[in-house]
Amino acid sequence: MQLLGSHEGPYHNKLINMKNKRITLKNYRSAIPARRYSYRTLMFFVLIMFFYGMGIQAQTVLAPPGEISHSAIKPGKPLVPIRKISSGGVIHRFHDTSPLSPSGRFMALFRVPFEDRYPQPGEAGEVILVDMKTGKERVISKSYGWEMQVGANVQWGGSDHELYFNDVDTTTWEPFAVQLDPFTGSSRRMEGTVFMASLDGKKLASHNLVNSVHAQSGYGVILPDSLTDYNVGPVDSDGIFITDTKTGKTEMLVSIRDIYEKTVPSITVSNPNDFAYYCFKIMWNPQGTRIMTLVQWRPLTGGKRKIAVITMRPDGSEIRTAITPEQYAMGGHHMAWTADGDHISMNLEVDGEPGLEFITVKYDGSDLKTVFPVGSGHPSFHPGGLPLVVTDAYPHEPVTHQDGFVPVRLLNVATGTEELIAHVFVPKVEDSSFRVDAHPTWDRSGRFVIFNGYEDNTRCVYIADLKEYIQALSKGNLSKHQGQK
Repeated sequence: MQLLGSHEGPYHNKLINMKNKRITLKNYRSAIPARRYSYRTLMFFVLIMFFYGMGIQAQTVLAPPGEISHSAIKPGKPLVPIRKISSGGVIHRFHDTSPLSPSGRFMALFRVPFEDRYPQPGEAGEVILVDMKTGKERVISKSYGWEMQVGANVQWGGSDHELYFNDVDTTTWEPFAVQLDPFTGSSRRMEGTVFMASLDGKKLASHNLVNSVHAQSGYGVILPDSLTDYNVGPVDSDGIFITDTKTGKTEMLVSIRDIYEKTVPSITVSNPNDFAYYCFKIMWNPQGTRIMTLVQWRPLTGGKRKIAVITMRPDGSEIRTAITPEQYAMGGHHMAWTADGDHISMNLEVDGEPGLEFITVKYDGSDLKTVFPVGSGHPSFHPGGLPLVVTDAYPHEPVTHQDGFVPVRLLNVATGTEELIAHVFVPKVEDSSFRVDAHPTWDRSGRFVIFNGYEDNTRCVYIADLKEYIQALSKGNLSKHQGQK
């Protein structure tokens, strides 16, 4: 693994004031010593996705064997210990949930059955469990309810005996969430689906995972296209759904129309029925006291979508617009709750200069602050409240060398410094639905970072152990740890 203290991407010259400390991006690279190496530029293209029929067909361009060989991570002395956990079409869910069980003993992952085409209705993937102590891996269930980016949304509840994921009854084409005890094999079928479970496992939150394919592919379940609906206007038949895992019952918490009419500041437009409205992504805060979602709408005749970040209480009250569509349109992506449960972090363009910043904002849109001058990828704050952020990057973003590798970045927002956990290879794709995102995520304890990679022409999952790094940081002795490089 090549260690870099900074990244040599084509940063733009812009200036930002962080806590009375002036940081110019022109000089950002020289703020932290870096090891240099040569590279060959690769082009990364994202083609427009075509939503027709029962799926999307595309071809993954595999790793060039002469250049990448058998290593998905650049060689060199690592910042922290890293090991591969599983391979062979395996991914963890997303950047806002930990695939490690609450005890830390087991990792739950998903294996896609193929990597070069889009899944068709009735094709199954596998939910797998890895014993982190013995390294043994086993398939604990099949699932027909998955897509390429987040699999079947496999995630833990309040204990190692509660694992949640989506499935589809292919005799009725009913999608549903499963609660599985991976040790006894006992399982229960929920009424609704799961996008994200609350940390205690008592509630499952979900947008409409069937219709969401019309908003963005990769995050829901696949049904025959004739069984999906196209929303016209801010409908009252679609919205956010909450499942009580004790009873298995599901209710619509709020409709898209509720959000459209009630959120503050308002997101109303003069001609709402000219747009297709969808909720997309649902995220619990760590305390289970607020929910975040995206509402996005696109002209029925085609064109650029608009997006707003919306929050609310778990009873559907206090609907607030954290990021307005005007703010989002400036450039932004990938939100996550911070440890305090009141603030959201994300990449957002806020200074009028090219390139995204990494910001935090309160659930109601107030208290917006830039906390790091260069944003990218899928950022999330340390779950224990330390001033650490882990994120990756898309291959085209300025923090990459655009050589087929993306950084797994470790940001310290208190000091404005950055470390590199790893540089992982991701394949060039002709359709972004088939991209491999590293999706780095903290485990619940804040000791480990888990991320996806691509090795030997297949998806795989890695884990980085930050125990000694965090101990040095906590003792105020981080400079000694940095001296190991």
